[in-house]
Amino acid sequence: MTTSLQAVLLLLAAAVLVVVVFRSLKLPPLLGYLAVGIAIGPHALGFIRDTPETHALAEFGVVFLMFSIGLEFSLPRLVSMRRIVFGLGTSQVAITLAAAAVLLPLALPLDWRAGLLLGGALAMSSTAIVIKMLADRLELDSGHGRQIVGILLFQDLAVVPLLILVPALARPAGELAPALAIAGVKAAVALSLLLGLGQRPLRAWFHLIARQYSPELFILNVLLITLGLAYITHAAGLSLALGAFVAGMLISETEYRYQVEDDIKPFRDVLLGLFFVTIGMRLDLGAVIGNLGWVLVALIAMLVFKGALIAGLCRAFGNGGGAALRIGLDLAQVGEFAFVLLAQPGAADIIPAPIMQPVLAAMLLSMLIAPFLIEYSERIVRHTVGAEWLSRAMELHQIAVKSMAVDNHVVICGYGRCGQNLARMLDQESIGYFALDLDPARIHDAAAAGDTVVYGDAGRREVLIAAGLTRARALVITFHDPHVSLRVLAQVHSLRPDLPVVVRTLDDTYIDRLEAAGASEVVAEVMEGSLMLASHALMLLGVPVRRVLRRVQATRESRYHVLRGVFIGGGLADADGVERPHARLHSVFVVPDAPSIGRSLGELALAELGIEVTAIRRRGVKSLAPAQDTRIEQGDVVVLFGSEESIAAAEIRLLQGALLRARPRGGK
Repeated sequence: MTTSLQAVLLLLAAAVLVVVVFRSLKLPPLLGYLAVGIAIGPHALGFIRDTPETHALAEFGVVFLMFSIGLEFSLPRLVSMRRIVFGLGTSQVAITLAAAAVLLPLALPLDWRAGLLLGGALAMSSTAIVIKMLADRLELDSGHGRQIVGILLFQDLAVVPLLILVPALARPAGELAPALAIAGVKAAVALSLLLGLGQRPLRAWFHLIARQYSPELFILNVLLITLGLAYITHAAGLSLALGAFVAGMLISETEYRYQVEDDIKPFRDVLLGLFFVTIGMRLDLGAVIGNLGWVLVALIAMLVFKGALIAGLCRAFGNGGGAALRIGLDLAQVGEFAFVLLAQPGAADIIPAPIMQPVLAAMLLSMLIAPFLIEYSERIVRHTVGAEWLSRAMELHQIAVKSMAVDNHVVICGYGRCGQNLARMLDQESIGYFALDLDPARIHDAAAAGDTVVYGDAGRREVLIAAGLTRARALVITFHDPHVSLRVLAQVHSLRPDLPVVVRTLDDTYIDRLEAAGASEVVAEVMEGSLMLASHALMLLGVPVRRVLRRVQATRESRYHVLRGVFIGGGLADADGVERPHARLHSVFVVPDAPSIGRSLGELALAELGIEVTAIRRRGVKSLAPAQDTRIEQGDVVVLFGSEESIAAAEIRLLQGALLRARPRGGK
């Protein structure tokens, strides 16, 4: 027991430290887990042994990963993207499988089964890395972004038959065909029964569980359904992951999908992290260093073959050279599902260890390279594809030509609901506007209706110039992501620091940062909703309209000062469903003998800790915004506003002496 506990503690400590480092470097945490496995595994420091028990526990990570993929399965989404998913995605996976099955046995001492398995691993790209990078770059809704999402979607779906295929491939040659046939029949029967007959009972069962209003019961039920269906498919001779995928598909068609996804995420992330640790443990650094040349050859071959194949297919499907190359670069890496396939029972029997080690190392390196390859893909395309310069120039020229029709106008960054509502209000006041957006379908419909909107990334300097920023009267940023807004603000500040900028944000978390970046006004949706709710309530209660309007105006002029911060309680979100903010309110009761009694707020200098005292409640009377000369008295309730760390430091300054004196003598 002690040995097991030591191993777990070592694993947790190493994982925490390494993941912190990788997050600081803006790298995916799963790479940190792989690094932990490599370091503490049997081939390096040897702190943890590679045992069947470890693999069995790690397999639960794959179960919850496939469950999450099933939750995201959407038939309407597949239909809407069918040309990309079942055209481009199918071609990419099928050609990769066929090419690997034919070419790898010619180049390496492998049979076609090993080539097919390696082809399946090579066909997968990293959904986690690519989607995050595209989202950060505002490219998910771009033309090439939608195609990348479609290809990734098919790759995720292709994992299901590949998981069925791997155990069958491990059978002797004479048993292979019957094994494949039996596995196919079993999978068809299991999927038909579970999907055909499981929907109604599952929905009714979830209704029953939900009516108990018990969060822990709901989570237990999700775990039961997930692991129960995984056990059923495993008992039928199929993989655990297939049953989990089916469970996710069934729940995705119910109204509980998003709650389930939120509840299951902690289990999935922790267990999936453990899975990647075990993958790292399988990597023998000695063997990799001894075959470093082959590792680099394998890495270059993977990136070049896959990138070229995807780029060529994209050209065949009608994309320009620049877009095709960008998609190829973004998807050239090998993804997390490759490790899932190579960790399946029987995979080690198909691929010899001397080849498996360089392959695992090359795959890991491709994932390490992926963020940098995606980050610099546009520069690579510009310097490689001559027509891309012309395409970019034409795009900017079209934006500039259309923007010439307006002057002294408002530039709207983001043409979603907020941007469109603003445009209608500007039209009513005969104020010109020019909108930038990245959703081609939305732009097409809006432009057809006569709206002045074009395709363009507002975070790019040249796009803002083409949109007439130097002639603009104001700029409005409607994006919900504050990091994207900060990127746009940085460009605007360098080009037109005098230009009034209005920024939309969700709550008060980023108000100060947005204002410091150059925003003239920051409109927080939650704050404005609270103001409207309060104003309507006050008017219904008989408060004069003029007084209500004065309060609303004063609150806005003070940058929502009265409304800043909330008492967040023990949950991760407040009653509005908004994520817990960085700064919050906290009440501190001044106990007898507290060192702060008799001292003024100025003397306590809480501001140097990053704390604002928003109110003091004394003998039932609440004083808002107390002055710096206000002295603390015993029994006061001091309301603090700041970050959790600042609040903890302020509470120590207010109470620590009393708390120390309150300890029993001789106690620890």
